[in-house]
Amino acid sequence: MTTQPHRVVIIGGGFGGLTATQTLRRAANVQVTLIDKRNFHLFQPLLYQVATGALSPANIAAPLRSIVRKQKNARVLMAEVTDIDPQAQQVILSDGASVPYDSLIVATGARHFYFGNDQWERSAPGLKTVEDATELRRRILYAFEAAERETDPAKVREWLTFVVIGAGPTGVEMAGAVGEIAHHTLRHDFRHIDPTSARVLLIELGDRVLPTFEPDLSQNAMQTLQKMGVEVMLKTSVVDVQPDHITYKQGDQFVQLPTHNTIWSAGVQATPLGKLVAETTGASTDRAGRVIVEPDWSVKGAPNIYVIGDLANYAYEGGKPLPGVAQVAMQGGKFVALQIMRQLNGEDTTANQFHYLDLGSMATIGRAAAIAQIGKVHLTGFIGWLAWLFVHLMYIVAFENRLLIILQWAWNYFTRNRAARLITGKTPLMNVDETGYLVSIPEPKHVVEAER
Repeated sequence: MTTQPHRVVIIGGGFGGLTATQTLRRAANVQVTLIDKRNFHLFQPLLYQVATGALSPANIAAPLRSIVRKQKNARVLMAEVTDIDPQAQQVILSDGASVPYDSLIVATGARHFYFGNDQWERSAPGLKTVEDATELRRRILYAFEAAERETDPAKVREWLTFVVIGAGPTGVEMAGAVGEIAHHTLRHDFRHIDPTSARVLLIELGDRVLPTFEPDLSQNAMQTLQKMGVEVMLKTSVVDVQPDHITYKQGDQFVQLPTHNTIWSAGVQATPLGKLVAETTGASTDRAGRVIVEPDWSVKGAPNIYVIGDLANYAYEGGKPLPGVAQVAMQGGKFVALQIMRQLNGEDTTANQFHYLDLGSMATIGRAAAIAQIGKVHLTGFIGWLAWLFVHLMYIVAFENRLLIILQWAWNYFTRNRAARLITGKTPLMNVDETGYLVSIPEPKHVVEAER
């Protein structure tokens, strides 16, 4: 008589969820169901390169079904989870269907956080999804097209002013990439404007960029950005964001800066599923909506429900919560999967402790410029950039993606070109209306006359 397999449901096909799924591939008598709203795994650390035209979305994504096709004990469902019933041990999907579980792993990550100013999102999009990346790419590239058609120098300056809010890794990478686009990639592509005159501003509330890195690396990153033409504004707070300007406060002075291009990288919060888990299990959450978990990543009061990755607040060894980075999600996913396997083998897992291995932190600033912090070893410049390239390639899931990225990076390095400079989606002309959407405007006279 065959016993029913232990049903493990994993919500989220990111780093944590996918690692947990693959770790369970050799588990005996286990059925894994991986649920995600998308049909692909996304390598989020390289999203900024899609947003700036260096890579295409397909370069950094791989179909989930393709990744686990040889894993016979795993199936993939493309669906959205809207409810969790811990008593009945099932998750409810948006179409009303239910999926039963014996163990549940929730790994749906984080989204943008505007500190109570959600209305800013339309004018200052963030970068968490492929759609975010292609929208930012459209906005960045279209700004140059709009400036090319303008006759008013003040309007040209507005279009060629780019503001990045938040100087964490994403903000630094975006600011550096936009600077490279303006000063190198597009410098010879236009006839009526000079792309190198573009202003790129990086605004940070704190007293240094990349505050999670050691001070010497932060200083190196800021100096590199400044050499690239990026204006770094520290101890500066943004108080308002509108489609055609931002208002920031520096000291006691309020300044209104005209711009159509604002990029948000200042904060994240847990996805709504974190609140749902808390409500259904009685667990606590922190101010960012992350679920406070036990030492084995389980939810207090629901030992068969685990929350990992950016959705979890894990106070490691009684200290600060572990950072929301890929290595934390992957190590957490592997630990939870092994815990489940040990429990099924009849082992007592109550004494098992999660040990986090910090593999270091890295951030790229621009061409042949990056910083890396690996224990006490600090790398900068070209050496740091090579380390950054190697580590990121190592974690790309699909081999064909690695090959494509290597070739694309080599081409970008030697030519300074960005082949994926495509303006996709809706492409209305030029201006911005009061709702924040681009709308058509008449062609400037100098363009019409030139065509005649």
